[in-house]
Amino acid sequence: MFDVAPTELLVLGAVALMVIPPKDLPKAMRVAGYWVGRARGVARQFRSGFDSMLRDAELQEMEKRWAEENARIMREHPPTPAMLMSPAPGDLVEQPALPVMTEKPVVSPAPEPEPIQAMDAASKPAPKLRAKRTPKPKPDKVDP
Repeated sequence: MFDVAPTELLVLGAVALMVIPPKDLPKAMRVAGYWVGRARGVARQFRSGFDSMLRDAELQEMEKRWAEENARIMREHPPTPAMLMSPAPGDLVEQPALPVMTEKPVVSPAPEPEPIQAMDAASKPAPKLRAKRTPKPKPDKVDP
């Protein structure tokens, strides 16, 4: 829609360099970039709103067509009284029977836990001792 060719950008840059002093050019470019960004944001918001309105209109049209098709099918194939009285497809499936216990289970007492024996000091490994690190002394600076 608003197409800007590279040659047009060069002409615009040359005119801006003649009109705006070089020391103020970065500030002018920042302001121009800010306003271009704001314009793009407004255009993006407008486009997203327009797209959502189109999606809603299409959805309503599809729902209307679906309702018309459903009404046509119901007119052509009306439900019979037998269909209205028949159980739902899920009702025809039998529920699995619960398991039946035939014999009483035998329950025996749990075995006694063995007492915990104290470990000998000799069988226990000795912890490793780590030597503390001491920082290396820094050499003194000698001024000539």
